[in-house]
Amino acid sequence: MSQQSKPPGEAEPRWSLVGPGLVVAATGVGAADLIATTVAGSKYGYALLWAVIAGCIMKIILVEGAGRYSLSTGRTIFEGWSSLGRWTHWYFGPYIVIWGFVYGAAAMAGTGLALYSLFPFLGVPVWGILSGLIGLVLVWSGRYDLFEKALTALVVLMFITVIIAAAFTVPNLAQIAAGLVPHIPEGALINVLSVAGGVGGTITLAAYGYWLREKGWDTPRFMRVMRLDNSIGYIVTGIFVIATLIVGAELLYSAGIAIGSGDKGMVDLATVLGERYGVWMSKLFLLGFWAASMSSLIGVWNGVSLMFADFSGGILKRAPNDPDRLAGGRFYKAYVCWLTFPPMIMLFLGQPVYLILAYGVLGAFFMPFMSVTLIWILNTDRVPREWRNGMFANIMMVLCTLAFAALALDQLRGIVMK
Repeated sequence: MSQQSKPPGEAEPRWSLVGPGLVVAATGVGAADLIATTVAGSKYGYALLWAVIAGCIMKIILVEGAGRYSLSTGRTIFEGWSSLGRWTHWYFGPYIVIWGFVYGAAAMAGTGLALYSLFPFLGVPVWGILSGLIGLVLVWSGRYDLFEKALTALVVLMFITVIIAAAFTVPNLAQIAAGLVPHIPEGALINVLSVAGGVGGTITLAAYGYWLREKGWDTPRFMRVMRLDNSIGYIVTGIFVIATLIVGAELLYSAGIAIGSGDKGMVDLATVLGERYGVWMSKLFLLGFWAASMSSLIGVWNGVSLMFADFSGGILKRAPNDPDRLAGGRFYKAYVCWLTFPPMIMLFLGQPVYLILAYGVLGAFFMPFMSVTLIWILNTDRVPREWRNGMFANIMMVLCTLAFAALALDQLRGIVMK
């Protein structure tokens, strides 16, 4: 793909250390991804290290495609989906509404559990509600600079704590090198897909174009900056996820220790770290667990709300620059409230079965939906010719589609079997 020339006298855009790439990558790495990677390390040692790297590459490719579409056309990913037909609305509309309700409860429960483990009073629901309200306050105005600074602080915190934990386990460098060779242990295919698919998010990948717009990167002259930003963001995230795999491999695999599923697994892991290295290490890891959970919460409260505002404005035929369709507008604030307040009920009453089933079914299809629609959009006249997919990009996106489709089928099988 060629680079579009910039107008005479126009300075080359400069990349800053923190940008939308780190935002989208960090938002996508929550407690569920950490526990999936840790469990993979506890079961198979370093054998799935290559899958973490493959997952980073897949996300770099997909997010680059989303960013390339936004910068080359000046349109949002929702506008791109709309150009494929109204069927995209019928899928995305119910998905973003149901997903927001269930995710809101899960995010607050995760942050609540981490805080309750650090400060054992008030209870998980109360800590979760406080976290949700803090997220609401931070993103309410729609100011990207404030949101980016808050998320950056959390990323630094979670990165440092997990790297320290990994360093204390004294990783085996020879086994790490062996783990770079692609190999699927017997019965580990689903773990491979879960690890690869869990590096850096699902629906938040589609928010990348919106964060580019909020950052002020909105024309093709930012293409090189966007690609560098995206790559750096996922490389940093990949190092972070690899560190959690190291902790699982060195601390749990070698000792044959099992931990619980879901967010509780992170608390179990913190307990093991405390028994091995002291209470301070347990507290430090729990702080990193909270930072990872909180960064995902804040990222979703902002990014997915931007997507909902654009979706709602598009459905109602509002102009692309209508204030209600942008950050801080009525549609944006309505979704922030949807993420925060109704899910609080689930923290006390449990999760409604049919809603969870719908969440699982719709969610299983999102990554295949994302990759297929990007292939479609980026190979047609919806994008200027010079910014369309080349052969390499198409091959990699097809491979991504196949991997995510296989994971979706397994998720659906698991839902049906329940």
